Amino acid sequence: MADTQQVKELPAELKDQMLEGSQQIYLAALNSAMSNGMDEDSARRVAMNTVEHDYQKGDDGKWHRRPQQSNQTRKSVQSGGN
Repeated sequence: MADTQQVKELPAELKDQMLEGSQQIYLAALNSAMSNGMDEDSARRVAMNTVEHDYQKGDDGKWHRRPQQSNQTRKSVQSGGN
């Protein structure tokens, strides 16, 4: 498979299950992995893992954006002094 250049070229199953934002993420990750020499199956796994970072599959079978995590978990710890 050559690089998929546009969302409209994604398989119908993915287009039906994913929101446009997750389709774009999938496409970018897929193309990047394949341009770095990955085989198609590995590139597809990388692309799905990338989508799963920000999206989760709902009970309806479609991918939805994960709820925003509080900034509390993302704050860096600063040491006090020298």
